[in-house]
Amino acid sequence: MNSVIKGASYILAFVPDMVLHNGTTQTTERTVNPNSEYLKEIKNHIRNYEQVVKYPPNQAYIGNITPDDLANYELPWYDKSIENADRFGKYGEIMPQDEFICLMQMCDVFDLVKLEKEFVQLTREKLSKHPLIDENLLGRLKDGDDAEIIEKLVSEEHSEPIYNNSKLIGCVKRAHDIDVNLSAHVMLENLVSKASNVLSILNLIAKHNINREEIDYVIDCCEEACGDMNQRGGGNFAKACAEVAGLTNATGSDVRGFCAGPAHALIEAAALVKAGAYKNVIVSAGGSTAKLGMNGKDHIKKGLPILEDVLGGFSILISENDGINPEIRLDFIGKHCVGTGSSPQAVITSLVSSLDKAGMKITDVDKYSVEMQNPDITKPAGAGDVPLANYKMIGALAVKRGDIEKKELIDFTKKHGMIGWAPTQGHIPSGVPYIGFGRQDILDGKIKNAMIVGKGSLFLGRMTNLFDGVSFIIEANKGKEEEQTSVSEDKIKELIAQALKNFASNLLTE
Repeated sequence: MNSVIKGASYILAFVPDMVLHNGTTQTTERTVNPNSEYLKEIKNHIRNYEQVVKYPPNQAYIGNITPDDLANYELPWYDKSIENADRFGKYGEIMPQDEFICLMQMCDVFDLVKLEKEFVQLTREKLSKHPLIDENLLGRLKDGDDAEIIEKLVSEEHSEPIYNNSKLIGCVKRAHDIDVNLSAHVMLENLVSKASNVLSILNLIAKHNINREEIDYVIDCCEEACGDMNQRGGGNFAKACAEVAGLTNATGSDVRGFCAGPAHALIEAAALVKAGAYKNVIVSAGGSTAKLGMNGKDHIKKGLPILEDVLGGFSILISENDGINPEIRLDFIGKHCVGTGSSPQAVITSLVSSLDKAGMKITDVDKYSVEMQNPDITKPAGAGDVPLANYKMIGALAVKRGDIEKKELIDFTKKHGMIGWAPTQGHIPSGVPYIGFGRQDILDGKIKNAMIVGKGSLFLGRMTNLFDGVSFIIEANKGKEEEQTSVSEDKIKELIAQALKNFASNLLTE
């Protein structure tokens, strides 16, 4: 039987100081043009935590409003807010910067994260009230160091500074004197990814009442690389995150595929569970500091705030079929092959054409979850409405195949598509943001199925000019229906015994 999706979580971490000091757009500008007007102006365009929590797409990401609810807010959204918005949502939370910095130290097992005493004291009190931070995790937080020690590590020991409210309150030390793969810069990136991944796993466990001891395997599918000079991307984020999250019976490994990584990882997880290798697999990923403020220059030119001020994370639990939760269909997987071609049309065609294997029309899929980028971020940067562009291509393909009339194209994008709401964190928007909503919509009977489409830009690694992508369908569970219509094992034995008895009786009468 097919594997099922038993739960999903989505988290954000608001990190305004990391936008300034760790986002590659800003660090590159500081190197190339340190006196630029952009660097002088950016601080005036940073939002506060309350604004980030009330921002409609962020509330959608953590599950407090649905994509349909979000579509009721007229674009642009940066000047809109949801009153009485909560930092905690149906699927996760939005963590403030000070708490997240301390979570980074909780995830550090090599004494690389140094934090100032007073900062730790104040933040520890906040974290002690957090519903997911137990005594075990809180016990991993050190008392802190004197400010002079941290300043010396930054100025003399090549440590990466950590700021809060523009004040130096900590640093990440380098893990090796000359290995660039263990530099302070890389270690900060990796610890940020690890901490946001751990936060997503903690939320998954809490939101779905998961028994930690029942998790067998974890697959990390972020875009960072964990290793040293002898194996730059050897891993293993997955097992490192499982350790901090208390998954004592789990092992794990990392899957990488740029933005398509999560879709690849979910297919592999579903296959591992269906094969019987593991019963419960978590697919998860943390966020990327590099992409903070990525489109900041365009946003500021248009008088907007820096909208890429959050790290993203998610976790999805894949388990054995329980007859209830939505199934992942492994018998028709869409894939972008080596010989497919890299035009956007060729990529979409290759991923959607998997429907041919099932004898399905494009309109037979209720919802398509593509690159669910927040258009509030991408449109001012000149990239347009990314989800809408994808839906138009799928709709055009439906017209070409004869599944719909050309005049139905606009209705197709509305009926089978969604407005985007995910932060531009590379792998985070690629197909997976809808899985939590999609699972619930299927359970509630609102839709019968959905296609998850993950796409990736392999040419970014300078190893190939190829594009990448995979897709799969999740659908309502058929387990109960099959159970009701199929014959039980005991009944089969009874029928065989009766047949043998009749056969023997016939031989005797003959």
